[in-house]
Amino acid sequence: MKRKTIKNQVEINGIGLHKGKQIKMVLKPASKKTGIVFERVDVCDKNNIIKVNYKNLFDLERGTNIQNEDGVKLHTIEHFMSTLSVCGITDVFVEIEGNEMPILDGSSIRFVEKIKSAGVLELEEEIEPLIITEPVIFSDEKNGKYVLALPYDGFKISYTIDFNHTFLKSEYFEFEVNLENYEKEIASCRTFAFDYEIDFLKKNNLALGGSLDNAIVIGKDGPLNPEGLRYENEFVRHKILDIIGDLYVLGTPIKAHIIAIKAGHFINAKLTEMIAKKFEI
Repeated sequence: MKRKTIKNQVEINGIGLHKGKQIKMVLKPASKKTGIVFERVDVCDKNNIIKVNYKNLFDLERGTNIQNEDGVKLHTIEHFMSTLSVCGITDVFVEIEGNEMPILDGSSIRFVEKIKSAGVLELEEEIEPLIITEPVIFSDEKNGKYVLALPYDGFKISYTIDFNHTFLKSEYFEFEVNLENYEKEIASCRTFAFDYEIDFLKKNNLALGGSLDNAIVIGKDGPLNPEGLRYENEFVRHKILDIIGDLYVLGTPIKAHIIAIKAGHFINAKLTEMIAKKFEI
């Protein structure tokens, strides 16, 4: 497989989910193997380059966040990383003004549209997909959370969510990952939160940019969003969107069947770390 970047520069603007500030991003083509690199252009007094690497992950409770050795941070990269993964982008340079990614509509569909409008360009260098040859398993038995990677000739995800809630209980979805399927089945699925979480989040200076325009808010009897759901099982589909992005922190395509039960960003990162160490990435 050839490494890939974007053909043309493209700009993406929007509000950040947690701090509620306007974010400006400029995606620039890479001319050689660089990986996925962010530059915090609003930071001028210290090293502002942050490379995507599982070793740079931190604070994974509410999203996937990375930082560099000087403590310069970038929050909520999972939707963007998910898009890069399915579009096959291995190398890109991102200038970003702000400490988090724009949430857009809470899904990854606008990221996909922007990458497609920029075009995809093959580089000279090649990249070998990471092939899972034996099971890699992380379990949090106390909380009933599991995620595992099994050998598989392709990339497939089977995901189960289970909540103790009057409306949202258990959902299961299995998905063969490719761009065509992703655009049709996953990319439009939005992030979600329960209504009782909102006050707590805002009191802790989180979800300040959140609204019914960029998240599903779940009340006792269902979504509070006037338009309802885009898919009957939009919640588990969004979890698949997330885990694709979390796995792409490895920086390489993967051949595996991923099975996740009640997982999340922290659990996903544990699997990513285990894979990276086992296969010496």
